[in-house]
Amino acid sequence: QIQVAESGGDSVQAGASLTLTCVYSGDTPICLAWFRPVPGKGREGIAAIFPASGSTHYRTSLEGRFTISRENAKNSVYLQMTSLKPEDTATYYCAADRYSVHAPLAEDEYTYWGQGTQVAVSS
Repeated sequence: QIQVAESGGDSVQAGASLTLTCVYSGDTPICLAWFRPVPGKGREGIAAIFPASGSTHYRTSLEGRFTISRENAKNSVYLQMTSLKPEDTATYYCAADRYSVHAPLAEDEYTYWGQGTQVAVSS
């Protein structure tokens, strides 16, 4: 099993930057990703990273504003968010899996989820 816990959510003004942290423990994940809910569509994948290689995947519409990174020594994955917009307001979730992940931004690829951290962006 893998346990994941997010932190770093906050209330900020539009245009601000924010970095979310996901700390994992237990079994070694093969991949971790950040998600946020989309009304009526479940959760959309924002970015994913394979900790061993550092390989990353991004939702095209968010690449450039959001950056995923990892710090393996701290069992941590980060999501740096810049130029935040009110439509970025959401609960952000970190997800992990131990086995092969073929579609890194697909919600159903992941078994282990955190409780989420809330980001609110005001105009």
